Amino acid sequence: METQDWLILKVLFHTKNITKAAQTLFLSQPAITHRLRHMEEEFGVTIVQRASKGVHFTPQGEYLAKAADAMLVQFRQLKDDLLNMEYEVTGTLRLGSAHVFTKHRLPGLLKIFKSEFPDVEFKVTTSRSKDIFSLLYKQDIQVGFIRGASSWNGEKHLLFEEAICIASKEPFDIQNLPQLPRIDYQTDPTIQSLIDNWWRETYPVPPLISMDVDRVDICKEMILNGLGYAFLPDILVNDDDNLHKYIITDKTGNPILRQTWMIYQKTALKTNVVNAFVNCVKAIDFKTFFL
Repeated sequence: METQDWLILKVLFHTKNITKAAQTLFLSQPAITHRLRHMEEEFGVTIVQRASKGVHFTPQGEYLAKAADAMLVQFRQLKDDLLNMEYEVTGTLRLGSAHVFTKHRLPGLLKIFKSEFPDVEFKVTTSRSKDIFSLLYKQDIQVGFIRGASSWNGEKHLLFEEAICIASKEPFDIQNLPQLPRIDYQTDPTIQSLIDNWWRETYPVPPLISMDVDRVDICKEMILNGLGYAFLPDILVNDDDNLHKYIITDKTGNPILRQTWMIYQKTALKTNVVNAFVNCVKAIDFKTFFL
């Protein structure tokens, strides 16, 4: 079995369709079919059976597919260990990052690290904060950047805090907010809870939600087009946007803050590239560097 064979099994088990698997892996359908036949001959079992709308995994095939994750982790760890034996900072750094951090902070951060360690390559997975935990547990990534309060039990480092604000294209009176159209987007439960608690403490009536989108950048575009107001991280509201904003505060008048964390497993620091990257990130003052 080659590394690519395990990857084929993993992707095909997820898609249940050879055409989709081929597109995902940038392989031809005949190439995947050929590798499947080779695997079946090697193990002496039938792995998949053709179905009207894709493929069906046999019990033996399902067993192999479920073993694919563990085998791929072992291959990656073996490669990391071999590179680490050279005492050089090289190889591929696997990162997971929340969408907002990926867009506004990660490119500059990677540029800094790359300038010091030019032999390092990056594989970045952009996902919701809640999914970054799973990627770390499965060792699909080595370091994660998440938004919101961290319940991570491993190593973590607070990067920065930012205020949550109300943003609108048009001027607004905070007292009249319940009568204005609000745009919501899918965010992590911790932040949503902070916003909901603030609303309940401020108004006796529910908000007038006119739109619900899945991404914060889409939400901002709706605001810029005058379709309503929304609660946004202050990092997203720039002077060039010409938006009116209001920083929400708690009962004592302090801004309600959202945190951004770097998280990782302590054992990952044994790998030179991860150790160097974590130390690089810790040395950066995010409050001033990215202004």
